[in-house]
Amino acid sequence: MPRFCIAVVGPGENATASAIEDAAGIGRLAAEQGWVVLTGGRDAGVMRAATEAAARAGGLTIGILPGADHTGAAPHLTIALATGLGEARNAVLVTAADAVIACGMNPGTASEVALALRAKKPTILVRPSAETAAFFADFGAVTAKTPRDAIDLIAARIG
Repeated sequence: MPRFCIAVVGPGENATASAIEDAAGIGRLAAEQGWVVLTGGRDAGVMRAATEAAARAGGLTIGILPGADHTGAAPHLTIALATGLGEARNAVLVTAADAVIACGMNPGTASEVALALRAKKPTILVRPSAETAAFFADFGAVTAKTPRDAIDLIAARIG
């Protein structure tokens, strides 16, 4: 049976310290569950934090890169997939995932969350703003206060 794949999404260069901390927690906890950690693959913000933490916990990490080569890839990726798709790679990332956890928010992250909800994938927002939580709740997103809560919510949904 294939391993469960969880996408950890969130801002790159403009990620907040709390989003980076949450992404690292998610990456570590997901790896401890034996889950594959998928990210947008870049060496920035949430992507770097989730990948590094998962790798340090012995997990498998896959980056779905926007460019046509590995330029700018996070150094702790097990597998870096160059797509040449730019931001359209968000659809590939979400499609490849069994569930999505968002740490922080920006337009790219919002697109990933929207794609996940449209695909009816379990989608968790970690510590979102009240406005973000209210908007995405109308479409089925669930909020979590901590990385542990987010992992527990996903684990409960998948059995």
